Amino acid sequence: MNTVAAQEIKRRGISAIDEKLREGPVHVIKNNEPKYVVLSEDRYRELVEAEEEAHIIGVRESLADYKAGRIEKGSAEDLIGELGLNK
Repeated sequence: MNTVAAQEIKRRGISAIDEKLREGPVHVIKNNEPKYVVLSEDRYRELVEAEEEAHIIGVRESLADYKAGRIEKGSAEDLIGELGLNK
């Protein structure tokens, strides 16, 4: 894991992260625990695009299920009963 202590950032500024960012995401350690992850702008955009693509795929699959008749319609009470959450 590529890490930098929060105290090191406080002491050296953003350059403490810049050097390590070349190796990949940087985990910022605060109070001996990983608290934050710093990503390059390119990696961040890749993750956002992947998330958006996954969402679109999920919507397309849901629409295909609906068109194929694999979706059952019911009320909220029906769902609560199926999940065994009714009291």
